[in-house]
Amino acid sequence: MSLETTLILFKPDAVEKKIVGTVLSRFEQEGFRIRGLKVLALSDEILAEHYSHIADKPFFPSVREFMQEAPVVALALEGEDVIARVRDLLGPTDSTQAAAGTIRGDFGFKDGDAKMRNVCHASDSVEAAEAELKRFFNEGEVIA
Repeated sequence: MSLETTLILFKPDAVEKKIVGTVLSRFEQEGFRIRGLKVLALSDEILAEHYSHIADKPFFPSVREFMQEAPVVALALEGEDVIARVRDLLGPTDSTQAAAGTIRGDFGFKDGDAKMRNVCHASDSVEAAEAELKRFFNEGEVIA
C-alpha cells in the first residue's frame, strides 16, 4: 500500500442536490483524511485545461455548460491507495451501470446525462492526481 493524495471534484449535480456532505462522509468513513477543501466557480480556461482530452469534441460545450451550472467543491483527499479506492467507491463513470452502494449508483443520474452528471470526478492515476491538485489548489492550500 502507498500513501497518496487525490483530487475529487464534487460536480454541480452534487452541489445542487445538497449531497456533498453525505458523499464526503463516505470518504471519511473509509479512513481518508481531508487535506484541502474549497468551493470554486470554474472558468472556461480551467475547464479547457482539465478536459483537454475532450476539448475538441463536439460534446465539450455541453460539458463546459454543465460544469459551470453551479459551483464545484474541490477536495484533496489522502489515504492508503486512495486513488483506486475512491474510484471503487464511486463506481463506473456511467451512473446507470453503477451498482447500488456505490456513490454513483446511489446518487448519480439515471438518464441520458448519466456519464456527466455522476456526482464526482476523481483522479485516475498518481500522475493525474499531481497535475489536477496543482490545477485546483494553490501552493499551501493542500496541508500535508
